[in-house]
Amino acid sequence: MPCRWTRPSKLALCAALLWGGASLSAETPGYGLGDPHLPLIQRTEDERARIAGVVAPARSFDASEPYEALPAGAGTVPVRRDARGFAQPATNLPEAQRMTFTLGDALFQKLWTSSPSSTLASDGLGPLYNARSCESCHLRDGRGHAPEGPEDTAVSMFLRVSVPADPAREMPAIADWIATAPDPVYGEQLQDFATVGHPAEYRLDVRYEEIEVPLAGGETAHLRRPSYAAADLGYGPLGEGAMLSPRVAPQMIGLGLLEAIATEDILANADPDDADGDGISGRPAIVWSREHDRPMLGRFGWKGGEATVREQSASAFAGDIGIATPLRPELWGDCTEAQPACRRAPHGGDLDGLEISAEAFDAVVLYTANLGVPARRDIDDPQVLRGKQLFQETGCAACHTPKFVTARLEDRPEHSFQLIWPYSDLLLHDMGEGLADHRPEGRATGREWKTPPLWGIGLTERVSGHTTFLHDGRARSLLEAILWHGGEAQGARDAVVSLAPADRADLIRYLESL
Repeated sequence: MPCRWTRPSKLALCAALLWGGASLSAETPGYGLGDPHLPLIQRTEDERARIAGVVAPARSFDASEPYEALPAGAGTVPVRRDARGFAQPATNLPEAQRMTFTLGDALFQKLWTSSPSSTLASDGLGPLYNARSCESCHLRDGRGHAPEGPEDTAVSMFLRVSVPADPAREMPAIADWIATAPDPVYGEQLQDFATVGHPAEYRLDVRYEEIEVPLAGGETAHLRRPSYAAADLGYGPLGEGAMLSPRVAPQMIGLGLLEAIATEDILANADPDDADGDGISGRPAIVWSREHDRPMLGRFGWKGGEATVREQSASAFAGDIGIATPLRPELWGDCTEAQPACRRAPHGGDLDGLEISAEAFDAVVLYTANLGVPARRDIDDPQVLRGKQLFQETGCAACHTPKFVTARLEDRPEHSFQLIWPYSDLLLHDMGEGLADHRPEGRATGREWKTPPLWGIGLTERVSGHTTFLHDGRARSLLEAILWHGGEAQGARDAVVSLAPADRADLIRYLESL
């Protein structure tokens, strides 16, 4: 029964009717999703057949597909005219959790202060940090940007750092693990701010070289090739062989749904040896979970370095703000043993030894896991439909997998068995020398990146106030982002270059509708 309503609320109701219902037997825990907080329910054979049909690539481009207007299934939120489009709770978030979501929102925006402070519930900042709040980087829950000039602070961008390690440090539980270690002085990332009495670690220096790219049809594009330096180092030189990698804060929507995709469905798209010969050889990022003490599928971070929303949140609190959480209880944040004054500095630890309580941390996690994905726009516009066809024909969909049906989850009905359209396979891909950071992370090589979801990308300017993309914000438009693709995506990139100008415009129009 296809839904042809156009109002998001009506479409969400229809999707819930189609994908609702209960199944009976418990599923054997799988590699990465059989966790205590994600108890699974087995899909029936009938459901598996239905799912296979629903997630199959589109064959006709005369009209939109059923439920295409609902990228987050029943949790899809209406499109707002203002800049708060990514800050809405998922439509199907249970009413009992709405108050916790609101508390998490307040904590996400909260400005932390240094210790000691009269505001005991808000102290614990740093001593080294990149931002005073989550919202400072993920402004309005959207994506950050690279510094726009010498006077612009890099509050939504930083440099990760690591040094080569003895191969004996490779993780035997995870195949193809590449041994690295935090910088012996500067730790896991460089912080460009510090509390009173402590020097900041560095100043981010970004420079660009303009590159001209000819396109079919007489058009020309211009790219900017960045170079990064850690200037004004506050604690002496970086470690020998230090590898730096820029990171822009990504958008926050739909994270709980990405976590709810069945691991088997993600692994089914992996083709590490390119057995089908299509040039695409996605590999899963497998990481060691601090929370569950075992290998799990890495879903979050630009290289898939974190397994769950909780772990991603804890790492951001520790590295970006210097706040101790239940999963990362270090009261000094990213300060190393080579920074003794930083480690001895006053902290905001309470009786539990944390700087944010377990309850408050859980509220932030619930908030970040349930930010709604806005509805699609103009899905039946002829230009958008033509662009959708080109998205598939040029090979973009080979990595940016349009749709999944999430796993059945006993305790998370809002994320359970939803048809979603994230446009990502959540796998690692070699993106070529142009995008290489030459810094391995876990299983990811210095040329590999996890496919980022594209849902909501057309609202970037409205929400974030800019149109810069990729892990370091170098691309100033969606076309520039495409033109930086190489490696496994070289064929798709070249196909876009060869398109007639009108077709290229249709492809961009389609991306803007996501």
